[in-house]
Amino acid sequence: MWTRMRFTTWRPLATAAITLLVAAFLTPVAAHGAPRESRPVYSYENAVREAVWVDTGLDADGDGRTDRVAVDIVRPREPAAQGRKVPVIMDASPYYSCCGRGNESQRKTYDAEGRVVRMPLFYDNYFVPRGYAFVGVDLAGTNRSDGCEDVGGRGEVQSAKAVVDWLGGRAKGYTTRTGGATAKASWTNGRTGMIGKSWDGTIANAVAATGVPGLRTIVPIAAISSWYDYYFAQGAPLYDSGPDALADHVSSPDARAGCTAVQRRLVDEAPRTGDRTRLWTERDYVKDAHKVKASVFLVHGMQDLNVRTKHLGQWWDALAKNGVHRKIWLSQTGHVDPFDFRRAAWVDTLHRWFDHELLGYDNGIDREPMADVERHPDQWVTSTSWPPRGTQTTTLRPAAGDRPGVGTLGLRRSTGAAAFTDDPQHDENDWAAQIDTPTPDKAGFVTGAFSRDLRLSGSSQVTVTVTPSTPTAHLSAVLVDLGPDTIRDYAAGGEGITTLADRTCWGASTAGDSACFKATKAATADVGATVVSRGWADLGTFADPGRGVPLTPGRAYTITLDLAATDHVVPSGHRLALIVAGTDKDLIDPPADRPTLTLDLARTSARVPVVGGAKAFAAATAGSPAAGTSHPAPHAAPRAGAGAPRSALRIP
Repeated sequence: MWTRMRFTTWRPLATAAITLLVAAFLTPVAAHGAPRESRPVYSYENAVREAVWVDTGLDADGDGRTDRVAVDIVRPREPAAQGRKVPVIMDASPYYSCCGRGNESQRKTYDAEGRVVRMPLFYDNYFVPRGYAFVGVDLAGTNRSDGCEDVGGRGEVQSAKAVVDWLGGRAKGYTTRTGGATAKASWTNGRTGMIGKSWDGTIANAVAATGVPGLRTIVPIAAISSWYDYYFAQGAPLYDSGPDALADHVSSPDARAGCTAVQRRLVDEAPRTGDRTRLWTERDYVKDAHKVKASVFLVHGMQDLNVRTKHLGQWWDALAKNGVHRKIWLSQTGHVDPFDFRRAAWVDTLHRWFDHELLGYDNGIDREPMADVERHPDQWVTSTSWPPRGTQTTTLRPAAGDRPGVGTLGLRRSTGAAAFTDDPQHDENDWAAQIDTPTPDKAGFVTGAFSRDLRLSGSSQVTVTVTPSTPTAHLSAVLVDLGPDTIRDYAAGGEGITTLADRTCWGASTAGDSACFKATKAATADVGATVVSRGWADLGTFADPGRGVPLTPGRAYTITLDLAATDHVVPSGHRLALIVAGTDKDLIDPPADRPTLTLDLARTSARVPVVGGAKAFAAATAGSPAAGTSHPAPHAAPRAGAGAPRSALRIP
């Protein structure tokens, strides 16, 4: 009896306490005792799980009715019962059935009524108990959605934007794929944050670039900012296949059957010549960065050779011009999610970011350093701003050395020439390993050993004036840190991580959806040279980056190559090299010919973002030995693309 009386007395008291907690945690910046952190006070096991089909207003598959996209929802039951509204975390993806998400390739699973049982990744497990709804959207033409997958085009972007509109009460939703019973998102306050890695993060960028109301923040991880720049580098092909192959890979069988016209456009308007077309303009989100109203927390691996860091650099710079509130993490990994290279810190930081941006909690994250940068495996530094204040574009100039092909790099303009012959069998690591040896496949220019550390932060450009011997030519420009280091092994299969057998848990679990994921650790490699940044171009685009033309052998052409963004410290005792060469094996396709190219050194330069500018560079190189003197040969760095051949189908 006593035990029973205690239990009956405790239950209403506990209910009242929870009600007070709910009120505190769901009221943005309450006047009294404003909360600073959402807490797991809601049941994940009893969460509402439902499916809604949102009308996109488009009929991409031409079946005579507007397309509906499938929206799987997991949301806490208690707030709705109390008349309270919750914000939304949304991941719109083409991968929920074809390929899976995360390091363990998780797919959605459903019960007999079509309600989602397992939602991939940890977002629902962790955030639903903390008062958020999680929404997983099947992009048009994938999994349970109507329409056609058009790889970053109007249909795909609209299929995700329509869901944001539905959450804000501006679009129609239905309880079934074909029925007439409507569904309203009366349970949400209309504040949405989008997140996702790779293609999912790309869609977050794209939807933000529409300026859609209600989208408060995006967290794009290793995301594309312009689809042209995913497939080409200034006209030089990066992959053997086009967007039609990606669309076919992720589309549902029904979509493949009804979307032949869309597929044909993906072929016809994406020529392998590298010419920019209307299709690529539609898929360029950088040009619309001025429309972005959401804050942006951007994450990227500086050695990502799938979605290269040119995407983050141009997107970041465009957002900065628009005054967008931004935060950034830069790792040493390749194409890897931060949950798998810095798990505990990532979950904590993401939690605080969403609390601030979607719940309005004043937790101080907006006053913390803007950037976290991985300097060595698992060793991170911060910067108040990124690039850091005091970063100045510094023009470095090549000069001839005492041996052919082994030149110097400094601040003074020089004269002379350097020649090399394209060898498609060699890559940036071959060139770096032979930097102090004359080889016919590259022109290398090297500083002396630095007397102090020098930090490069941001995006570089290399301008060359070059005379080809053939009508076609491709160029590579590479900045290399010459000196020993231990780095994440980004070229191995794990792209800088090793997956372990044990698991760590992040949130609540059910029988069908575990919050426990395999742990990881850094996979490292000892190297003698580290590629800092790289860029490529088809010389035929010298006059127009959107259209290549045949070259006249013997004529000099000037072109500027955009190099990928980075943040790297060249330490004291190391040297910095600029390498100009032809085909970078496994990273770009070779040209039709095998040209010899002659550089005009007086009209060749690298514009590099140096913290402290030219003065810092001069101080770092003051008193260093001449670059032409002998040094121990740097042993090879990890081979770019060793983890996955460039010619294979890569899914972003």
